[in-house]
Amino acid sequence: MWDKIQIFGFRALWSPEILLIALILATLYFLFTGPYKHKTGLSEAPSRKQNIYVYTAIALFYIVKGSPLYLLSHIVFMAHMVQMAFFFLVVPILLIKGLPEVWWRKIFATKGLRHVLNLLTKPVIAVLFFNTVFSLYHLPSILDFSKTSNMIHWSVTLFIFFAAFCMWWPLLTPFKDKVLIQPLYKIFYIFANGLLITPACVLIIFADSPLYATYSEPDAFMTALALCVPAGVLQGMNLGGPQIFLNMPLVYDQQAAGIIMKIMQEVIYGAVLANMFYKWFQSENRGIDPLPSQQTIQPNVERG
Repeated sequence: MWDKIQIFGFRALWSPEILLIALILATLYFLFTGPYKHKTGLSEAPSRKQNIYVYTAIALFYIVKGSPLYLLSHIVFMAHMVQMAFFFLVVPILLIKGLPEVWWRKIFATKGLRHVLNLLTKPVIAVLFFNTVFSLYHLPSILDFSKTSNMIHWSVTLFIFFAAFCMWWPLLTPFKDKVLIQPLYKIFYIFANGLLITPACVLIIFADSPLYATYSEPDAFMTALALCVPAGVLQGMNLGGPQIFLNMPLVYDQQAAGIIMKIMQEVIYGAVLANMFYKWFQSENRGIDPLPSQQTIQPNVERG
């Protein structure tokens, strides 16, 4: 498939515009956590681990929105699901854990945003908000509509990303003075997420015909390609649909995409759950010595 997609050219494959945005974001983060950190309220630079989280998030942003994976996501539904999993289930985790707590407190204290964030990050609302938005997006009419223009596509994508952030926040909030979910209930929260995302995956996995015009009908397919391929390159092309790029029936690609999304979601949620168990185990056993090294036995002395 790599040989086939090269017909779209360098700009479509590697998106210099998205690369520039990623570099600008990385530069701003470096400046405002380093030389100019005091201007953003930081008394000390973030830890090495936090820096790794943020730079990894920026790299993943470029991969899912600027690399050949982005182009493939408009051609192959499996690539679309891989892109969705990384962008909505991994990148928000990295940003929540990576950005300084001082910055998050300023965001949550922003007038006009404070009440919205406090409401949408309440556990029950957050889990319903994300899974409802994610499921509605995968209704054929909505997904096809989202790919009719760049403005609509980016607006929908960023809205789902915001919903994903709200979903992860109760689990990963860096605010130690505001526990949104007790440790035991975090397990149920993750299970609820896995359960609520299942209907959208089932709809895709068990469909016996292609659901999305974007991935099956020539005109809708070309409209979707225009989101990442320059108009001059597409002009005069008559591709006839994504079939020429696939070595399988379109419905198989669709079914495999649903399976991939479900598996990736389970792996990511499982990793988060395992990490929480590990931290809980460490905190429960920290500083406890169940077997003292010395035991002083006081003999009983009988008085006559």
